[in-house]
Amino acid sequence: MFDKIKNDMIKAMKEQDKFRLSVIRMLKASIDKERIDKKIEITDEVVIDVLAKELKTREEARTEFSKAGRTDLVESLDKEIEIIKEYLPLPLTDEEINKIIDEAFMETKASTIRDMGKVMKIITPLVKGRCDMKEISNKIKAKLS
Repeated sequence: MFDKIKNDMIKAMKEQDKFRLSVIRMLKASIDKERIDKKIEITDEVVIDVLAKELKTREEARTEFSKAGRTDLVESLDKEIEIIKEYLPLPLTDEEINKIIDEAFMETKASTIRDMGKVMKIITPLVKGRCDMKEISNKIKAKLS
């Protein structure tokens, strides 16, 4: 996955696509920073974590800019979000999410809100970067209530 980002960066340089190049460079820098800060090897999981954080940051900024009426910045962020989404795995559908949650509940035999940690521990590696964890958390809380 990291190799694809590097190859796309070279391609953007050759095509002189300045905007795309700047976004890809930013992604690569964030991944490198994560590697250096945590002293770890770059794996697909690390790349997905970093891309998910970058995506979330931009989506939050987009919301704030749209509230402030800054359409120029919103359009720029929309383009960045689209580029970041190209590298993330396909998002899960509601049916897939519900199925994963149900399987985790059967495995942990969760019945109270205290069991939420057990359920999240099973679900998180399966859905990380493929859906909003806040949505997962809300669905689990609703089932436990």
